[in-house]
Amino acid sequence: MVWIYALSSLTNNYIYVGMTTDLEARIARHNSGREKTTKPYRPFELIFTERCGNWAEGRKREKYWKSGVGKQQLRKLKNN
Repeated sequence: MVWIYALSSLTNNYIYVGMTTDLEARIARHNSGREKTTKPYRPFELIFTERCGNWAEGRKREKYWKSGVGKQQLRKLKNN
């Protein structure tokens, strides 16, 4: 099982979308600064998760959420 997730920075206008098999550990890595891409934007809150059956399906969904339309929907989620 694969998780697609979106994190919102609590200090900046930044949303990160990623994919993992261990959601809790991955979020902890982001918030502890162990991920180079997200380190400057921490701390984060989890704003979205989606479970997928396999890696290929997960990758398609991750691409969608990283697209303009997907990010727009995540911003709406964040603001509500």
